[in-house]
Amino acid sequence: MLKKIFLIFGFLFGVSLAACAPHAQQLGSGNVVPTIVDGINRDGVLVSSDGARLPLRVWAATGPSETAPKAVIIALHGFNDYRNAFDMPGVWWARNGVTTYAYDQRGFGAASQPGVWASEEALIFDLQAAVRATRARHPDVPLYLLGESMGGAVVMSAIAAFGRDLNLDGVILTAPAVWGWSQLNPTYKSALWISAHTLPWKTVTGEGVKVTPSDNIEMLRALSRDPLIIKATRIDAIYGLVGLMESAHQAASTLSVPMLVLYGAGDDIIPPHAFQTMFETLTGPRRIVRYERGYHMLLRDLQAETVWRDVLAWMTDRDRPLPSGEEVSGSKLAATTR
Repeated sequence: MLKKIFLIFGFLFGVSLAACAPHAQQLGSGNVVPTIVDGINRDGVLVSSDGARLPLRVWAATGPSETAPKAVIIALHGFNDYRNAFDMPGVWWARNGVTTYAYDQRGFGAASQPGVWASEEALIFDLQAAVRATRARHPDVPLYLLGESMGGAVVMSAIAAFGRDLNLDGVILTAPAVWGWSQLNPTYKSALWISAHTLPWKTVTGEGVKVTPSDNIEMLRALSRDPLIIKATRIDAIYGLVGLMESAHQAASTLSVPMLVLYGAGDDIIPPHAFQTMFETLTGPRRIVRYERGYHMLLRDLQAETVWRDVLAWMTDRDRPLPSGEEVSGSKLAATTR
């Protein structure tokens, strides 16, 4: 009798977990040629391969490079952020002959179902669509991907999935999110798994969490007032993010594209040990910069222009010394992250 009760309980528990499984947006059934609609210095749209319409912004190169920029960047924002994350660097790079494209990833900003996590498959296929559409616009211009935090994880996962088909000239990772399942302690893993499979819709805020994502306090205050910034996060979105970060961590050893990897000494979002482990597994040509005065949001910190200049210099000549003078070797990075 007792055995029967346990079997019934186990069955009901399994059904309840299935009913409360983490939810994620999936790719649609459409099949279209990816396109970019408008977006030059104002809001536009990236039409992805399944027909999804993702809000987009383009900061077009000005001056002598207006008709043919010397480089093009596709920039991917971080978790709970959106395309406006690249307004400051986008304006500066445009003045220096570089065109930047940034779109709202599914589930963020003004994209559909904000706050609802999109599957990893959907996120990387959207990036592939963005690359195809941008290449069609700029067939003979060097093309770079830039991923900030979660955006870096999407970039790494997409390159692992599509490889040379993306035909990239290089990648810039700024504070890439690589704190996946293999980096979490067992207590965190268990708590997140149980929460995501029992109360996936429940939201949490960062209230009471003492972190300093940037030293640019005015910028942080503006983000707190921005209605497109997600401030209450679904638990299943966190669950999905950790899975994506694990994919990025696993992808690191397969990446062969030239990379510029940027990290702030004051970053208390991505733990140093997770970043160090990821960097040690990278196999392709890469250079790393560790900014002593940098935080997680390197492109919007008070010293952000220093970072912008390094990115521009690296795209112009991948072998030249970087203006900041803060490039470090792998051994020096290891010494600073112990």
